Amino acid sequence: MVRTLFFLSVTLYAVPTFHKDVQPILQKHCVSCHRPGEIGPMALRTYQEVRPWAAAIQQAVKLEKMPPWGASPAHGKFSNDPTLSAAEKETLNQWIAAKTPEGNPKDAPQPRVFVDGWNIKTPELVLEMPVAYEVPATGTIDYTYFVMPTNFTEDRWIQSAEVRPGNRAVVHHVIVYVREPGNPYMRDAVAGVPYVPKRGGSGGAGEYLVGYTPGKPAMVLEPGKAKLIKAGSDLIFQMHYTSNGKPAADRTKVGFNFAKTAPQERVMTVAVANGSFAIPAGADNYPVDSKLEFLGPAHLVTMWPHMHVRGKSMRYELVDKAGQRQTLLDVPKYDFNWQMRYIPEEPLRLSSGSAIEVFATFDNSPNNKHNPDPTKVVRWGDQSWEEMMIGFMEISFDAKLKPSDVFQRPVRQRAAAE
Repeated sequence: MVRTLFFLSVTLYAVPTFHKDVQPILQKHCVSCHRPGEIGPMALRTYQEVRPWAAAIQQAVKLEKMPPWGASPAHGKFSNDPTLSAAEKETLNQWIAAKTPEGNPKDAPQPRVFVDGWNIKTPELVLEMPVAYEVPATGTIDYTYFVMPTNFTEDRWIQSAEVRPGNRAVVHHVIVYVREPGNPYMRDAVAGVPYVPKRGGSGGAGEYLVGYTPGKPAMVLEPGKAKLIKAGSDLIFQMHYTSNGKPAADRTKVGFNFAKTAPQERVMTVAVANGSFAIPAGADNYPVDSKLEFLGPAHLVTMWPHMHVRGKSMRYELVDKAGQRQTLLDVPKYDFNWQMRYIPEEPLRLSSGSAIEVFATFDNSPNNKHNPDPTKVVRWGDQSWEEMMIGFMEISFDAKLKPSDVFQRPVRQRAAAE
């Protein structure tokens, strides 16, 4: 009995080592971003890479800055939640308290394998800006667009897609839109040539296909689900560049993998937006809301809030036909630097007569350290010192149906208490 108790004591209180205990945690939660060519400022794959950052890792985990995640645990469960468990946090703390022992390299897990330059499997098709865009060292750069013909002669279903900026230092974000034949969106733009439309002069609208912001994962859809690019469509890259004090150049690209069979469900990204707001100077909790109504059955696949630096919080609520409400996602501390996607563990069923309402708040007060000017009234605009209110969602529905059979596109609303 004494020997058994002694054995249990040694087992329970064994000092964690890097290869056996810590490296699996980092592989699970960190290395997808913290590796060469990705957004993490340092690589965290090996003991030699991790050891100098041990104290910083401990502090970031303690303050819940890393891994980045904004959803309140009170509402919903998400398949891509990177939050460390209590046991994982304790393992890191014990390892650091023990002076970061390396342990036996033979205990290391198999390294995660990433396709070089891509987070999706090797793309079957890559479309890249034909020439580099020269980003000036200083000044404000208007949203710049590039039209890219697909030359598809038949409809194509997209299973996975990823945007890869050519120069992350100056690419703030990228959105790739699909322009179907006959759509007047960006009708004046010449293919492959940088284009800045006049305000209100772009005409029409394209369908959101895939995008890039810091921390946003690639689009990978389940078998049986896919996004549609119709024959003859063009892609339009919306590029938001920011100068950083020195001249730079960028050639962004997008890669695709195609569905091998016709999908049962079509996936679409819908922007549930409200652009008719005016945030008063000094307001610290200004509310704005938007709404999407459903005409037929669908599933909610993904949610991601989008605001700029005055964005404070965003909440998605499902309202059923009887008026009962359910909070699907609550992001109480929105962070413009980490515009996360939130993927429910199971797609959420949406029925005819239901609606999703999105509620946001904005902090235009001096207490917001990111606020460029709390003395100004703030309205909708492209630049970061202006604002947006968009509750992005991906929904899926029967691939044989038209979008107009499933949902009613949102109209611009007036903000509350304007």
